[in-house]
Amino acid sequence: MPLKIAIDARRVRDFGIGTYIRNLVQGLARLDQSNQYVLVTLPSEVQHLKRLPSNFATVTYPEPDSDARGQLQFPFFLKSLRADICHIPVNRVPLTMMGTYVVTIHDMSSLLFGDRSGLRLSYRRFEFRRGLSRAARIIAVSAATQRDVQEQFGVPAEKIRRVYSAPDPEFFRHRHSADARASGPEAEKFERARILERYQIHYPFLLWAGHIRMPKNVPRLVEAFAVARQELADHPEYADLRLILIGDDVSRHPSVRRAVVQTRVESAVRFLGFVPFDTLRLFYETATAFVFPSLYEGFGLPPLEAMASGTPVITSGLSSLPEVVGDAAMLVNPENVFDIARGIKEVLLNRELRESLIAKGRVHAASYSWERTAGEVLKIYQEVGGQS
Repeated sequence: MPLKIAIDARRVRDFGIGTYIRNLVQGLARLDQSNQYVLVTLPSEVQHLKRLPSNFATVTYPEPDSDARGQLQFPFFLKSLRADICHIPVNRVPLTMMGTYVVTIHDMSSLLFGDRSGLRLSYRRFEFRRGLSRAARIIAVSAATQRDVQEQFGVPAEKIRRVYSAPDPEFFRHRHSADARASGPEAEKFERARILERYQIHYPFLLWAGHIRMPKNVPRLVEAFAVARQELADHPEYADLRLILIGDDVSRHPSVRRAVVQTRVESAVRFLGFVPFDTLRLFYETATAFVFPSLYEGFGLPPLEAMASGTPVITSGLSSLPEVVGDAAMLVNPENVFDIARGIKEVLLNRELRESLIAKGRVHAASYSWERTAGEVLKIYQEVGGQS
């Protein structure tokens, strides 16, 4: 008997989680013509969930999941949909959530880093524990995240399913704006040059992308860049090496700005905020290397996106990252500025290593598939639906 499955898609445009929602929905749409799906999104985001099969419907809810009233009201809204299963694709389960639901845990950084005491953390742990304890199944995006869930909350292993995410398929296409694609390779080449000229990119650069948070370790990245740049000051190719950070507004992160000032690399570090997807993809493709020395990741999509774009990756040897990148990246100790700098210099100066990482990275990134992810999630729906 077909199931009716509601998916909370209000974060469809978010960085990271939005990639998960969009591609999971598209994967399910390709695989499943039997079950009925109801996608719950914000009124302003409906256009991002179009061109889906007839067994997919979209409804709107006016408030984001950060709204306090949603703790009480959103579960009643979901109940009105009369779904057999609800999928909460981010670990923000409303306290009054009812019925049968599946929750995806992308990471636990809000519990493991920052203020480890106080009422706010106590409430967050209570909220987290309650959401997990009442879930029919928990989807962990890596073995590292699965281990964290079990160790932090004592969740039985049989309740957790590990289902890897994957890069957005667009990163594998190596094409750019829609106009350029329609007009042919010359127009595409012109479009690439136009974007780089708009941002005044005419130098080799290291790239970092993501939300700037304490576990992302961006201040140490800046310090390591300063060390590497000084040691490459006389190199014919990398004397003018720059660091480009794509993500949050740096004004909200004084520790990053302080690191730039203290290491005296103000003229060599650029903060671009969030950029359009085609621009982000172009930065991935033209970067000399992608550097991601995070202290903690639940999965870590950006290194795979860089690999799919044909760029060598330098990343952390901690948390889920070795599991996710395999032997296709240069691993460094993210707590050691000089080891991060060593990794940068090796990838830039060792041509054989660089070419090997590029080739391995493309193959490795392609081993992750949204069709496979969607298929494994669909099995979870069917398993939970059968039990219900």
